[in-house]
Amino acid sequence: MAGNDVAQMAHLMRRAGFGTTRTELEAYVQKGYENVVDELVHPERGTPIAEDILQRYFGGEGAYVGLWIYRMLNSKCPLQEKMALFWHHVFATGLGKNQHILASSDQIDTFRRVGMGKMRDILLALSKDPAMLFWLDNNENRKGEPNENYGRELLELFSLGVGNYTEDDIKNCARAFTGWTFAQPIPLYPHGYYSPDFIFVEEEHDAGEKTFLGHTGNFNGDDIIDIIAAQPACAQFIARHLYNFFVADEPQVPSWNVTPPRDAAAVETLANAFTESDGDMSHILRVLFNADFFKAARFAKIKSPTELVTGILKLVGTHHRPEPGMGQYAGATSLMGQQLLNPPTVEGWHTGKEWIDGGLLTTRVNFAVKEVSDAAKPGIQDVIAQLKALGNDAAPEKFVDKCLELAGPMQVNDTTHGYLTQFAAANGPLNFEDEDASEETESRVVSMLQLIVASREYQLG
Repeated sequence: MAGNDVAQMAHLMRRAGFGTTRTELEAYVQKGYENVVDELVHPERGTPIAEDILQRYFGGEGAYVGLWIYRMLNSKCPLQEKMALFWHHVFATGLGKNQHILASSDQIDTFRRVGMGKMRDILLALSKDPAMLFWLDNNENRKGEPNENYGRELLELFSLGVGNYTEDDIKNCARAFTGWTFAQPIPLYPHGYYSPDFIFVEEEHDAGEKTFLGHTGNFNGDDIIDIIAAQPACAQFIARHLYNFFVADEPQVPSWNVTPPRDAAAVETLANAFTESDGDMSHILRVLFNADFFKAARFAKIKSPTELVTGILKLVGTHHRPEPGMGQYAGATSLMGQQLLNPPTVEGWHTGKEWIDGGLLTTRVNFAVKEVSDAAKPGIQDVIAQLKALGNDAAPEKFVDKCLELAGPMQVNDTTHGYLTQFAAANGPLNFEDEDASEETESRVVSMLQLIVASREYQLG
């Protein structure tokens, strides 16, 4: 099995999912890269997680983020969960305002259901989503008293980007979405959790003539979305978002109207895929993952907190089945600056280097080192078992290289590699044969893995 094939597949599974175990990785390599891409972009062919098991073990208040992280770790359709995370970032909606956990969780279910379909259908589902309707005040958008909040963000942050519409377009967009609201759900207490439902209140809808992006008619919200999804600016904007999320870090979104893309040709390729497929995300993602610019972009992104946490959990091999403790990982991503279901603003999270500003880097490193500290965890035991095959005479460099391979495969610079090799050599050869020394040997493996996950390079995915 070619090392480059393994490294390329690991890159794909970090970006299209949340990492993978070594056993899973080798199975993917046997299938072939393009076949795996084809599986990833067709989640409907996969076997879903049994919902009754999830409800049984993850019911109750406060479990929703932990449940989502469990899905990220265990779904046989990892790209479906990754796209839900992608849309959660692009269409940022937060508990800080809506205070209704089930509405927020339902929104993620919606992204899971439609997020790899056509852009038109995604925007329509978003526009009917109660969490979004409340977040951007469209429930207060009525004939004669239009509220422009949703219309403005739909154009600025969700579909077209600054500079591709006018203030009149915003006003007429808002008029088209008048009457789109939701029915108040049953109060949380003492009845429990009930989902709010979208409703259209016809008497509150402005059915008058509107002019929007050069089109004139008695438009409603469906018509507005049809016009938006056909705009070349929509193809370009979503293509750049996809590049930023899956390929390499871009500047923050508010600067995009004045800052060109990092790789304009790559963004153009994705925009063309958008146009030729009528905005079909599965098609666009197939083009993206098979493109040379994606394959060459290994370790060109700083991992988000969610990617870091799930990647570490994949490495240590825990939580493959429902068990206590998933809630702590929701807290872990929050401490690192990404509170799932509660992004800081309608812009979502700032990404790239802003993930590792100030104390955030220390928090990330501390989490990774702590999770890797227990040699009894199944993933660590797998690493130890594969190291035993090297024998007791393994040179320090071979010990380091094998650990880097099993933790990624990872690439580190010469300075990092030198420090790791120096540590490996400090206590002499590994000794797997002497039972009296086995505990010390396992401790050395754990320490090496801790140094690797604490490295600068491990922050990159």
